Amino acid sequence: MPALELGGMTLGLREGVIFLIALVALYMLIVILRMRRLRRAPEIAAEKAAPVATAGPAQMATDAGETWARASEGMAGDALRRGLEQEIDQLRDEVDSIRGELAALRGDMKQELAYLRASQTVSPIYGDAMQMAASGYEPAAIAERCGIARAEAELVVALAKSQES
Repeated sequence: MPALELGGMTLGLREGVIFLIALVALYMLIVILRMRRLRRAPEIAAEKAAPVATAGPAQMATDAGETWARASEGMAGDALRRGLEQEIDQLRDEVDSIRGELAALRGDMKQELAYLRASQTVSPIYGDAMQMAASGYEPAAIAERCGIARAEAELVVALAKSQES
């Protein structure tokens, strides 16, 4: 087992573990003492807040300090209110931009839905022609691109317009 020799003392693993346990115990003691102090803090604050029977210079100084504290709290409240109002304005702007994006996505979704409906109700031969008609292409362009007669392309356009309604 590894051991460390310092000034005639041999420190091994066992001594190291005991030292760590002692450190943890000391840390726990410090935490418990701090918790007790925090628990007593409200009681001490309540005792300090109790009214004093005489109104001497010390009381007047305390009153002035309380007035100063209230005024500084009021200023802090105003600063906090302004900060919150700025955050609310920023959030409203973000919500407005998200609404715009949502409207654009809704339009895209409706267009995709029109494409899907067009492809489902038409023969596979005319699927591309129906999608082009739903996009708003002219019958001549559809006939040329899909290799169908112009009369067929006009029928496809009429069918696409009837499905949109």
